[in-house]
Amino acid sequence: MANGSQTSPGSASKAYAKDTLRPVTIKQILDAKSLGDDQFEIDGAAIGQVTFVAQIRNISTQATNVTYKVEDGTGGLDVKYWLDTEKQEMDAEGKKSSALVENGYCRVFGKLKEFNGKKHVGTTIIRAVTDLNEIQYHLLEATSVHMYFTKGPLDKSGIPKNATSGAQNAGVNNDMNNATNTGTGPQVPPGSSTRAKKLFAEIQSSGVTEGLHIHDLATRMRMNLKETQDAAEELAGLGLIFTTVDDSTWAILDM
Repeated sequence: MANGSQTSPGSASKAYAKDTLRPVTIKQILDAKSLGDDQFEIDGAAIGQVTFVAQIRNISTQATNVTYKVEDGTGGLDVKYWLDTEKQEMDAEGKKSSALVENGYCRVFGKLKEFNGKKHVGTTIIRAVTDLNEIQYHLLEATSVHMYFTKGPLDKSGIPKNATSGAQNAGVNNDMNNATNTGTGPQVPPGSSTRAKKLFAEIQSSGVTEGLHIHDLATRMRMNLKETQDAAEELAGLGLIFTTVDDSTWAILDM
């Protein structure tokens, strides 16, 4: 008989999940499946720490914690940063938090938690985003990881091993378009400009999966090119649209 304790596959999986850091969108966090004991999974994979980029909408400071209400264009969430009252004056992260302002962007590292049926993220590291390229980089990274878990790793030709083809792909695209058109996809947050809302609606109603060119959008919306480009950049900054076949063709990011 073998001596000593043995680790079951299930407990090993949980231990591994605690050591992972996964880039996500807020919608993925809100849709995460609870496994109990503050354990969750996204896309069928257990998660440990998560990271995301979002815009701060409100900051509420208490004696023991700071609550940031954030949104990234896919949803809204509370992020709680707990203060160490004994080391608060010397806490480097506390000093960094002074750079966090309402309507500014932040990068969050933390763990998903749920209390009274409401999800939030407890964080030990939250910092201001100083390079707006980080917003787009994060969305691409989160999309890549999402595709890995839902479609499988890429084969030698660069195509997901579990990807379907032909009519099956067309069916998937049609389902995504239908979901977007029924309003279940991302929404333009309140406070956005009228032209940004108009551009988002134009792309959403087009049903073109590869996106619309900026010149086509300007013609459809009867706006000049600069106004159209400004609206596109506003939506891109909110993480709602991204460029596809070239730098001037825009599509909605729906995860």
